Amino acid sequence: MRLSLLALWLATSALFPTPVETIRSFDIAVTMRDGVRLSANVFRPEEAGRFPTILVRTPYGKGRDITAHYQTFVEHGYAVVIEDVRGRYGSEGVFRPLEQEPADGDDTLNWIARQAWSDGKVGMMGGSYLGIAQWKVAALSNPHLKAIFPVVSGCDDYRDRFYSTGGAMKLGSRLLWMSENLRAPRYHPDFSKFVLHLPLRTADVAATGQMSDMFQEALDHPTFDSFWKSISTREHLDKIRVPVFSVGGWFDNFVEDDLDAYQVLSKNSGVDRILIGPWPHNMTMKFEGVDFGADSFVPLRGLQIQWFDQFLKGQDTPLLSKPPVRIFVMGVNRWQDEREWPPRAHMKWFYLESRGHANSLAGDGKLDSRELGAQAADRFVFDPRNPVPTVGGAICCNPKVFPWGPMDQRAVEKRHDVLVYTTAPLKSDVEVIGPVRVVLYAATSARDTDFTAKLVDVFPDGRAQNLTDGILRLRYRKSLEKAQLIRPGEIAKLTIDAGVTGNVFQKGHRIRMEISSSNFPRFDRNPNTGGSIADETQLRQASQTIYHDAEHPSHVLLPVTQD
Repeated sequence: MRLSLLALWLATSALFPTPVETIRSFDIAVTMRDGVRLSANVFRPEEAGRFPTILVRTPYGKGRDITAHYQTFVEHGYAVVIEDVRGRYGSEGVFRPLEQEPADGDDTLNWIARQAWSDGKVGMMGGSYLGIAQWKVAALSNPHLKAIFPVVSGCDDYRDRFYSTGGAMKLGSRLLWMSENLRAPRYHPDFSKFVLHLPLRTADVAATGQMSDMFQEALDHPTFDSFWKSISTREHLDKIRVPVFSVGGWFDNFVEDDLDAYQVLSKNSGVDRILIGPWPHNMTMKFEGVDFGADSFVPLRGLQIQWFDQFLKGQDTPLLSKPPVRIFVMGVNRWQDEREWPPRAHMKWFYLESRGHANSLAGDGKLDSRELGAQAADRFVFDPRNPVPTVGGAICCNPKVFPWGPMDQRAVEKRHDVLVYTTAPLKSDVEVIGPVRVVLYAATSARDTDFTAKLVDVFPDGRAQNLTDGILRLRYRKSLEKAQLIRPGEIAKLTIDAGVTGNVFQKGHRIRMEISSSNFPRFDRNPNTGGSIADETQLRQASQTIYHDAEHPSHVLLPVTQD
């Protein structure tokens, strides 16, 4: 019988030694190649010797003492270095997150290796930005870095932190993070106001009280151009040779890229691992009204110690004898081991169907696996001055301000500018694990607009729980690398990347797809003018048409592993 993650944790925790005396060193200067000094705290066992080191690089403050989490690593025979990144808290320099972390991480690794208490072997861990810092340095082949353990981090600045795979900006998450971490002293931003600010060019000032070079650079490069490619870890995954154990959540903003990175890395070696649970960006936080069960929580410390014991101490641990992919399957609330990502599945087509009135939950939209005959098109008006509101989903970073995760979508589905397509109650369970794609045959009155897609699990009592979603900005329908406006009225075949999920639609439930043109402020509003979105101040309505007939078979593609 396979050990559950909880049992694995209990087994490994029993191996932890009794508490040891810890040497604490605070605010140690670590000099970078350009002379800038970063500030680090160092914790290590009092006993004499050289130790492998765990490095954590953070923009959120290294703290004034060791935490219980890091103390466990010291007691297990590791030195722990917590470092403020450049331009943050005790570290000198200017905070430029898009460019600084590779070289600074490389210099810090070399500094650690030179210390008398170091045996020259370093592992890195941490979540979100702390995970990004790991990915940034992993591609440099520093000989001292032996393994990394990034959590909810992603590895591409364009697709993860600023824009989507469909080219729309992840506005709410980006501005919220900036408002909480980069705001001017005594400035008190209002989320509900700064996400509406026009033009986007000055939304950084509205959110933080001051201009942000980082935000301006992102606006200057709305396409996936050489600027983004040069700083993207995703574009250089072939250079990563250190073992990677990544952790993500189905409702985290970075999960799709976490899984894509694993898929690429798994072809290089057989040691990389990935774990995906039913979590948001903060995996310890509970969702209101939704409970995935006690087994859904995973204490990571035991897994981290085993990972670093394997690659920093050369010990044989159980991790490499287990399947490399472990995912939580929602709906039935169970952990499932896989040998590959995505797991083997057949892509099942669900056709959009209606008599031309799929608008809102009260409409006649249906999802059906049968091919279609004659069908009337569905139409709606997208008004960016009254966008469809975001209700949950894979967003970041403060749920008290911008709620995340699975939430009931019925209030959204009452809107006339939301097309709702739903299957009949399922006669048996349908397990869907992997990437979700939506193919639309659509036309618009504008030269540029957006189309959105959201996958929903409908419970027998009517509750409509979101699973994953996506957006496509029409100017990027052919490529993220080059914008191309569309001719008004032209019918275009569009493919929307609607993210990834792992869910069993249970017998009696229904599968639903929502189609619209906004999901705000998860994504920025398209002004529908065809001009520069960063500098636009005018918002126009767009008349949208979704075709679904034999000649234009709009459909949802679901990776069905079991039905």
